[in-house]
Amino acid sequence: MNSYGKYFRITTFGESHGVAVGVVIDGCPAGLPFDLDFVQREMDRRRPGQSKITTQRQEGDVVQVLSGIFEGHTQGTPITLAVWNEDQRSKDYSHIADKFRPSHADYTYQTKYGTRDYRGGGRSSARETLARVAAGSVAKMLLAQVGVSVHAYVSQVGELALTKPYHELDLSLASVEQNMVRCPDPETAAQMIALIDQTRLDRDTIGGVVSCVVKNAPPGLGEPVFDKLHAELGKAMLSINAVKGFEYGSGFAGVALRGSAHNDAFYTDEQGRVRTRSNHSGGIQGGIANGEDIYFRVAFKPVATIMQDQESVDQAGQTVTVSGKGRHDPCVVPRAVPIVEAMAALVLADFYLASHLNRLDQVNHQTP
Repeated sequence: MNSYGKYFRITTFGESHGVAVGVVIDGCPAGLPFDLDFVQREMDRRRPGQSKITTQRQEGDVVQVLSGIFEGHTQGTPITLAVWNEDQRSKDYSHIADKFRPSHADYTYQTKYGTRDYRGGGRSSARETLARVAAGSVAKMLLAQVGVSVHAYVSQVGELALTKPYHELDLSLASVEQNMVRCPDPETAAQMIALIDQTRLDRDTIGGVVSCVVKNAPPGLGEPVFDKLHAELGKAMLSINAVKGFEYGSGFAGVALRGSAHNDAFYTDEQGRVRTRSNHSGGIQGGIANGEDIYFRVAFKPVATIMQDQESVDQAGQTVTVSGKGRHDPCVVPRAVPIVEAMAALVLADFYLASHLNRLDQVNHQTP
């Protein structure tokens, strides 16, 4: 469907070439200071046309608040945020009105609904993710009240991977945003940028990985059976366009270790808090946060739109050629960084509110 969350619930709306794209947020506690400038800064991180390695569609992505905010604070009522589309160029897609683009949602949407909006993919377009970033920025404001922060960055493009562990990197926003690929290691970033730019010149696309770290998540968030914290994070990440994989903690690499090496031993620190000496668990044990850093990786496929002719079929089942037209990202991961952060923040805000009443003053003075 088009909604996510139980207590901090969002519903996104709009299409790539429609009038607007936006989100309705329900369940946000009353009394939260609302910073529209922060929302806009988050949106600017996702918007198209940022650099030579992103799509050149020119959208200001200026957010308008339609409801839920009064005198700079949330009211406990539905918050509606909207962005009006400006640079659609729908005619660029007329050539695929009856054709199915390889690895797009064209065929599956046509099969499911009997109709589809071929202009930029309609509802299946990654432009829908701007609504998630807008909602995620509000979730970040809520989490900031209790000291929780979310930090994502590009850790791999193609086969070029950043080998440093996250705790050896500066994950501050200033560090991640210092280059167009959003990799906090300048040397690796330069190589990634060169690789993406060459891929663009080759009229092709390339995939990559976004890593994410959540700091100061209180222990106890998550449910032990079907609503495990890592399961919800996986669901949230896999709902993002072009995502093909999710792993948390040691992930697939953990299978190479024995239990004696993989287990995270407990100890009590100087402040009397229970901690773990290692963190192969990725901050989650039994589906519940244990208070350590939560970290995970999200794999993105090469963007399906390429500037080359491809063989396909049309709605009548006839073989056709799909020509490479339109505007696209040669690599989606730089713009995906704020999207991954937003979805992580939405998951954590939802679990946090599940442990509290829905008034901000009570949220601020209780722990799970």
